[in-house]
Order: sequence, then C-alpha cells, then structure tokens
Amino acid sequence: MTTAEVTRGLGGPATGPVPQQPPVQSVPPVPGVPQHPYPYPPSTDHTDPAVPAGTAVPTSSVGLTAPVGTADPAGLVGGAEGLSGPAPALPGQPAAFSPELARRDVPILHRLVNGHPLVWLDNGATTQKPRQVIEALAGFYGSANSNIHRGAHTMAREATEAFEAGRAAVARFLGAASPDDIVFVRGTTEGINLVAQSWGRANLGPGDDILVPVLEHHSNIVPWQMVAKETRARVVPVPLQPDGRIDLDAYADLLSMRTQLVALSHASNVLGTVPPVREMTALAHRYGAKVLVDGAQAVAHFPVDVQDLDADFYVFSGHKLFAPTGIGALYAKPDVLREMAPWQGGGNMIESVDFTRTTYAPVPHLLEAGTGHISGVVGLLAALNWLASFDRDAVTAYETALMSHAQQALATVPGLELLGSAPERIGVLTFTLAGHDPAGIAEWLDRDGIAVRAGHHCAQPALAHYGLASAARASLALYNTPEEVDKLVASLQQLQQAG
Repeated sequence: MTTAEVTRGLGGPATGPVPQQPPVQSVPPVPGVPQHPYPYPPSTDHTDPAVPAGTAVPTSSVGLTAPVGTADPAGLVGGAEGLSGPAPALPGQPAAFSPELARRDVPILHRLVNGHPLVWLDNGATTQKPRQVIEALAGFYGSANSNIHRGAHTMAREATEAFEAGRAAVARFLGAASPDDIVFVRGTTEGINLVAQSWGRANLGPGDDILVPVLEHHSNIVPWQMVAKETRARVVPVPLQPDGRIDLDAYADLLSMRTQLVALSHASNVLGTVPPVREMTALAHRYGAKVLVDGAQAVAHFPVDVQDLDADFYVFSGHKLFAPTGIGALYAKPDVLREMAPWQGGGNMIESVDFTRTTYAPVPHLLEAGTGHISGVVGLLAALNWLASFDRDAVTAYETALMSHAQQALATVPGLELLGSAPERIGVLTFTLAGHDPAGIAEWLDRDGIAVRAGHHCAQPALAHYGLASAARASLALYNTPEEVDKLVASLQQLQQAG
C-alpha cells in the first residue's frame, strides 16, 4: 500500500477514534530568532544528490550543519508521485497535510543506517526534529543568547520575550486560560515529580488513596509510591481489561472519599490505549479527587484542551513533540497552582531574600527555580509552530489510517502477536514474535535500517498484565509512511524465514 492510498483513505476503516478536541491555534514566532515564511517551505539542502553521505552542509544562515545520510533514496523529496503538495495556505491558516511535506523538513529521515534508508519507528521514545527547530536553536545561540528575567540589556529582553512567548504558545496549545497556568519543567517525569513533592506532600496523608491504572509509565507510578511512603498514603492499581482498556467498572468501585488523586495517561506508551479521560476525570471530581494526566504520548497525535478535559494537572515532554530534549511543561488549574509550595529553592523563584525571611515570586516562577532551559523553550515554540502549520484533523486521520494498515500488515507475519486492541488508540504497536527475543528482533531490524524499541518500555505492570517481561515496539508519527510499515513487515517475515 502506498502513502497516496492511505492519505486518500484507502487504508481501511480506522481502528478507533481519538478524542475530538478544538483545533490548535497558530503560535507566535520566536522574538529575536530568524523566522521562515508561513507555512514553512520545503527544505532540500539535506538531499543534494551531489553531496556524499556523511558530509556536513549548511542549512541556515547561522552556519548550522546537518549530517547527510543519502541522496534521498526513498524518493520522498523530489520526483515522487503526489509531491507537488497543496496550494500555499493563507497566513494564519494550517496547510493541508501529507507525510511527504513533513518528511521534507526532517533532515535525519534522509540518512542511511547500515546502508539502508532510515525507517524511524521509535517515536514513542523520542521524535525526530524538523529543521525549523534545529535552526531556531542555532539562531538563538548565534544571535540572541542571554539569561532571562534579570537583565536590563537588549539581549536579556529578547531572550525573556522568547521564553515567555513559548509559555504563551504552550498555553494556547493546551487550551489553558492563561500563560500563568504553565510551568516549564525538564519533561513529563519532572512535572509529575513536582506535583508529587509539592501538591502531594501538602495534601496526602495516612489512609488516602492514589489511583493509578496498570497501563501507566513508570514515571506516573514511582513518584506516587515515593510520596505515598512519605505521607503514609497508598497507591491503588486500577486493573485493565484483556484488550488493554482500563476496567472502568473497577475504577468506579475503587473511587471513594479516601481518593485524593487519580493519575492516568492520555495515551499509553506501550499499548496505545486512549482512555476516556474526560469521563474518568468527571467521576473522580465527584469524590473531590484531583486528576493528573500524563500527556507525553498524546500531544503529538491529537489536539488537547485541558479545560474541556477539566484536568487539574496535565504534563508533557517536548522531545516527544518534535522539540528538543530537556524541556516540557506542566499545566495546573490556577487555584491549585497558587496553593503549591516551591519544590526547589534558588534564583528566579524569589522576590527578596535575607537571612531572616524570603519572599517568593508568584506562580509560575515560584516553581521554576534557577536558570531554565531557555533554548529548549525556543525549540519547543518552533516545534509548535511547525505542527500548527499542518491541519491537525488531517494529521490525526492519516495516522489512524496508517495504524490500521500497520495492524493488518503485521497480522501477516507468522507468530507475531500484537498487545492490546483497545478501540481508541494511537499508533503504538507493541508485539512479540514466536521464537525470538525482543532485543534480537530489534537488532535484526536495525540491520535493515529500521529503528524500533525493545524491552519493558518503562511500563512493567502493563507488560505483566500480558504475562511478559519485555516486548518489541514500533511507534508511528506523522512523517511515517505505509512503505516504511511494509519494510518493517518484510524484514520480520525474513527473520521468521531465517529461523
């Protein structure tokens, strides 16, 4: 099956819908950093057929270089069917989507691995970065680098404007009412730990329950175990159904006046399950419990509106959203955020300090001690701009059709078993292959340039639900194609034939 067929909706019926949310609004440019026209034009710098593999070529006016793996061996940049693309969108309007348009902007997708074109199917671990993000980072360090909030000079003002523009963009991206509801963190893990150590310490006590579904990532289990041990609360697992959905009857039975928090993911990193977060949140609120939503796997796949979800906390990581590593965001409802005590002390989070008394800054700065990841925020803003340049509904529809094609194709591999079959899910395809260790599967695929993840995926309780300690995982993103899925399937079939 070709990309064009999947894009035209010939990939069969969608496996299941994802939550329908309002479309994401456009986000502002980065102050002080060179910008590209909107929508971003295709880049061909990294696919010059005259440039040998491994050569560094300039990709921006500040001299950024990027490794070149191949002269576009997959034919995704020039000459392939259907690459003329849609007519340019009007300013402020998203362009129609095709995976080829996305691929043109991502340099690393055009390199070779072990002599083969890279097939990146490890998006659940991290996504690859478009050139707009790479160039924004280089542009910031080359022309606007400064610390923020505490300087009166021009570059300090420019850096501060860029940082706070990123905060405003994240607020719009999540549907938050105000930028002041957004706290920058290193990623989802730090955001959850911040809530556990700040809100949790103040609000949890002996006999209190923290409900955590079995499908959660370790970063949404371990911090609650740590704070529960300290406060003498208890973590209560919510069981799964055989298809990987949360057992909602069991969830309803476990809720009580003892429940102080429900911590759940918006999309599972190992099963792809998309729980009914809005409904689960509403039920938890009937008992006075707060709800924290781990959005790490969700935000790249479908729009999110935290006010519609009514979540008390929502966290995500930039590096799973085509942005740099080391940056993420925590949203919290204003009344909850104002009650949270600082988790770390230092610069940036104070108004005044002497040896008798310290006066703290208001939120969100109260929870952002020290110098933040300024360039990471600049890169996150560029990533949000890039994602907003596409029609999000079209992206979601394409990914759903691609996932359906992948499920059907993988079913042709003898001895392959997919984990989870929840009707509402994202393109996370975790599987076992009879007679083969997951690590061995990943090593075999790597020989063909195909990158998948193998292991417990930081979700050991979810795997244990299926009686497993490890599995292989292929995870899809908007720039993946059915041709890449077919390469995965062909390589797995060869592995089975090789014995």
